[in-house]
Amino acid sequence: MKKSTILRRILKERRAIPAPGAHDVISAKLIERAGFEIIQVSGFGLAATYLGLPDMAFLSSTDMLNFTRNIVDAVSIPVMGDADTGFGNSINAMRVTEQYIKAGAAGMNIEDQMFPKRCGHIEGKTIVSMEEMVLKLRACCKVRDELDPDFIINARTDAIAVEGIGEAIRRGNAYAEAGADMIFVEAPRSVDEINRAVKEIKALVSINLFDNVEGGKTPLVPVKDLAAMGVARVSIPVGTTFAAMRGVEKYLEAIKGGQLAPGRTDLVATFAEFKDLVGVPKFREQEKEFLPKFVE
Repeated sequence: MKKSTILRRILKERRAIPAPGAHDVISAKLIERAGFEIIQVSGFGLAATYLGLPDMAFLSSTDMLNFTRNIVDAVSIPVMGDADTGFGNSINAMRVTEQYIKAGAAGMNIEDQMFPKRCGHIEGKTIVSMEEMVLKLRACCKVRDELDPDFIINARTDAIAVEGIGEAIRRGNAYAEAGADMIFVEAPRSVDEINRAVKEIKALVSINLFDNVEGGKTPLVPVKDLAAMGVARVSIPVGTTFAAMRGVEKYLEAIKGGQLAPGRTDLVATFAEFKDLVGVPKFREQEKEFLPKFVE
């Protein structure tokens, strides 16, 4: 079964399926190994790990596509790409949609911010007109319908920060009418706003719990409560990136000054664990079978 078909079926269950963010292939492999059903490629995480910069449109569409393709190739569960604003006008967005589908992504986010966009939890956002975004979504949906009708177009609106929840709901319904499969209501500020979005938007609704710890604009509502409200998907885009940062800090602190950290598997994976994660045993078996001389 196609990954996009699997993703579509999962989302229709409206059980607030968690979508942890992957900032590289290792984090994607760990998300799958932990038992999660879907992955969201994190533009925030990619900008941070690849460039050391904030999520403020510094990555190109080629960067995002290449990272997404590598992640898709490395895991067996559905992966959603991050298309930012579509990297241009409607015609550019059509090309981006085509590329994500051909790369094997099961869906993508595309947002109504004005370029250059920024993380939805960073101040200073501006949004394009609803009419412009509707045209862009129609263009993306045309490509979806031609290449993979199950591919998920997740239309994100950042209108809450600019004009409030009422405008976000109005836009959500317009985007759904334009053909979007799911509406990503970015940064709701209360449980009431989440409830309103789910009840008043006539489509699947996704929200973002930022790092699922603290610091975002959306309250940390338990996933079971979001499922009871009818939320389809819960994006947790930067938690793995923040966890990696803290983990590296703790390791470096432990070895500062030339110290060793023997047996500290609370700080680092064992070499055997890491070899297994990146597939060394599989390639050793291939060497044994296909090389003229196998070296033990």
